[in-house]
Amino acid sequence: MSLAESARIESILKRHAELQAALAAGAQGEEFVRLSREYAELEPVAQKARELRAALAEADDLRSMLDDPELGAVAGAELRELEERIAHLERELQLLLLPRDAADEKSVILEIRAGTGGEEAALFAADLFRMYQRYAQTRGWRVEVLSASETERGGYKEIIAAIKGKGAYARLKYESGVHRVQRVPETEAGGRIHTSAATVAVLPEAEDVDIHIDEKDLRIDVFRASGAGGQHVNTTDSAVRITHIPTGIVVSQQSERSQHKNKARAMQVLRARIFERERRRQMEERAAARRGQIGSGDRSERIRTYNFPQGRVTDHRINLTLYKLDEVLAGEALDEIIEPLIAEEQARLLAAQAEEGGGTGEENA
Repeated sequence: MSLAESARIESILKRHAELQAALAAGAQGEEFVRLSREYAELEPVAQKARELRAALAEADDLRSMLDDPELGAVAGAELRELEERIAHLERELQLLLLPRDAADEKSVILEIRAGTGGEEAALFAADLFRMYQRYAQTRGWRVEVLSASETERGGYKEIIAAIKGKGAYARLKYESGVHRVQRVPETEAGGRIHTSAATVAVLPEAEDVDIHIDEKDLRIDVFRASGAGGQHVNTTDSAVRITHIPTGIVVSQQSERSQHKNKARAMQVLRARIFERERRRQMEERAAARRGQIGSGDRSERIRTYNFPQGRVTDHRINLTLYKLDEVLAGEALDEIIEPLIAEEQARLLAAQAEEGGGTGEENA
């Protein structure tokens, strides 16, 4: 039986028709929002299934003409082309039915921290941030630095930024992990290659509707911001440290002169961290169903190496090497790594789905 004729597709088409009728009947308020969201989620699947069904029906018609002495040759040629299109449509429909990460459409909180390697690691952290900043620009996303701890040479011990744009998490979630750099530091007189590292964490930005934080679960401390001196040092207690008591998560912000703005930014990061913590707990509970999924693994694992002497970037998860170091760090060729990672994840999910005999087609993480 073709996928287009399966019970699962039949159920989706039936539900799609029911939603269409309910919306046409004049659903109002919250019910309209709920039905519209479900309809929008099913629409791509229903449309692709109808397209595949039409192609299958056309193929049957062509097969009935194969024995015709006048039309058989033409029908055979058209059938071969149509069968290729049917295979392509079935693949597209399979991908649409894969479990979907509900956070994929969200903006992200990006956290980059220098690891082993001292000042060189901090400079590498700055290189990574500029790479994501440029990549975001190519996709029309907006980048806002929430906090940064800079070094004297222009590196970052830590930098946290919000990247605003639809679908940012779907692509950047593959960047979470340890990034390693191999290069000769500018300060190295002997020209020896050093290895340094930085950690990247990509969190889906949580909204108030995603997670509720009770005020009584927060401890908020204010203190005087530290700085390098000069007129921009805060002279009032405007820095904010927020502790979420149930989880022990602590976020500090001191980049703004206003205590109110620092608190708002700290809450933005805190929501994302708590949201991600809950998502990871749920994913661990479903580990058997999602074993091997890229992007949900241990962040301590080294995922990528940037080798400057050889001009190459290697992603160790899929054994992919590109000799395009400059283009990757410029954000221009980052998709050449992300796209294969997405394809690998889709292949794994398809294999898991085949073993299980299908799935729900949607997963709320």
